[in-house]
Amino acid sequence: MSRGLPGATMMIDPGLPTGAFTDLIDSHGHLVDLVKFGWGTALVTKDIDRKAAVLRQAGIDFYFGGTLFEHAVWTDQLPDYLALVERTGATHIEVSNGTIPLDQRSKAEYVRRMSAHRPVLSEVGYKDADRSALLTPADWVEALREDLDAGAVMVITEARESGRSGIAKADGHMREDVLGAVMDALDLALVMFEAPTKDLQVELIRTVGSRVNLGNIATHDVVALETLRRGLRGDTLLSLTTGAVPAARSMSHSN
Repeated sequence: MSRGLPGATMMIDPGLPTGAFTDLIDSHGHLVDLVKFGWGTALVTKDIDRKAAVLRQAGIDFYFGGTLFEHAVWTDQLPDYLALVERTGATHIEVSNGTIPLDQRSKAEYVRRMSAHRPVLSEVGYKDADRSALLTPADWVEALREDLDAGAVMVITEARESGRSGIAKADGHMREDVLGAVMDALDLALVMFEAPTKDLQVELIRTVGSRVNLGNIATHDVVALETLRRGLRGDTLLSLTTGAVPAARSMSHSN
């Protein structure tokens, strides 16, 4: 890992200006393992090839958001999507069905197909909060396993950029039942939890540990997340570190 610590950090680029993006990678790229060009921003970013070159030079893997893959499937433009992957040198392909009417079995088949082109990151969960709420813990585990069996190198639990859908509840906290089921059933080295908010990041680090793979990290939160992982922020200091508590000093002093 480029960060020098276990547990991957995936940063989402929502369309930063190229200069700002370049400066960010130059300053903080050592804390980032993966970059996702969010949703369909790649198609409206004039300098997407320059951004890709910055990441290649820094040795950081990158890919395009699952919504762009879904758009390509829905509009029958998958060859154009794969051409973009090839042209930019994207290292991974994200397969998802968070928006379009694509059932889990069909999505797993796309995982198999896309694995012939790039390592696949497959996402489970829907962008619509009501649809995701209907997925039971068993549904989540079954879908994640099916995608891994189909060839995904890592599976992702949806939480959107808001952190209030997918595996997250409307109040912004994790669905404890789903998290517990995933922790019991799967090798967490193969699971990335989208955690765009500090509340979700703290909750997952405290529950899973600093090695947890976290995704959809905002560009301005990369450094802050690393301090959470290392126990360098009050939210995780006591849960991740140990130390001696100094003995209380006497209020009186003798001469």
